[in-house]
Amino acid sequence: MSISILAQTTQNNANGPEIVPVDSIWQAITSLDLLQALMFIAFGIVWLFYGWRVFKVLVVISFALLGLTLGMIVSDKIAGQHAQILGGLVGLVLLAMISVPLMRYAVSILGAVAGGLLTSGAWYAIGFPEQYIWAGGLIGIIAGGMISFIIFKIAVMLFSSLGGSALIVTGVLALLYMHQPLSDSAQNLVFEYKWFLPVALAVPTIIGIIVQNKCIKEYGNWSF
Repeated sequence: MSISILAQTTQNNANGPEIVPVDSIWQAITSLDLLQALMFIAFGIVWLFYGWRVFKVLVVISFALLGLTLGMIVSDKIAGQHAQILGGLVGLVLLAMISVPLMRYAVSILGAVAGGLLTSGAWYAIGFPEQYIWAGGLIGIIAGGMISFIIFKIAVMLFSSLGGSALIVTGVLALLYMHQPLSDSAQNLVFEYKWFLPVALAVPTIIGIIVQNKCIKEYGNWSF
């Protein structure tokens, strides 16, 4: 019964609300210039293959950016746009400082978020109703969080591989958009095929996890 309802809802998804901000994602991609796109790819490769070596720095950077965003949002609602910069800086410093003594928890949180992004991406790629994409994300958050708290290195590999994959995909798509003969093709892939972005993120993520796991085993004495 529930399967048939889900199937029917999936077929009617085309008429449902658009939840995934594909337009905003594409706008962010196309706003990059050549140097920025190359920097995204370069940093993404470091994140993807060597995240396990510099994971503490990556955690601090991730939480600092999160604090910056939250600080700007909160300050804008409380004191208006003129306080956004100050609020963002306060949030940046605060979360960056908190992430250092609570590194294990911070890594586990990032691992849970990465799991949520992957499963919500799978939900979107399959074509399930976008208004329920939170359900797919919740599954990944719970699973990723549990695994991350149990096996620390999995959390490190998961969030760093996904972060590196996101940077690389963003940079590559930006380069394709700049190359006029491929510009329309890149845009069509993003907007016409729901599976494209999730698969484009998932494939490098899986490769990164495999490579990092092999490197950690060969390194031998890697530990927190």
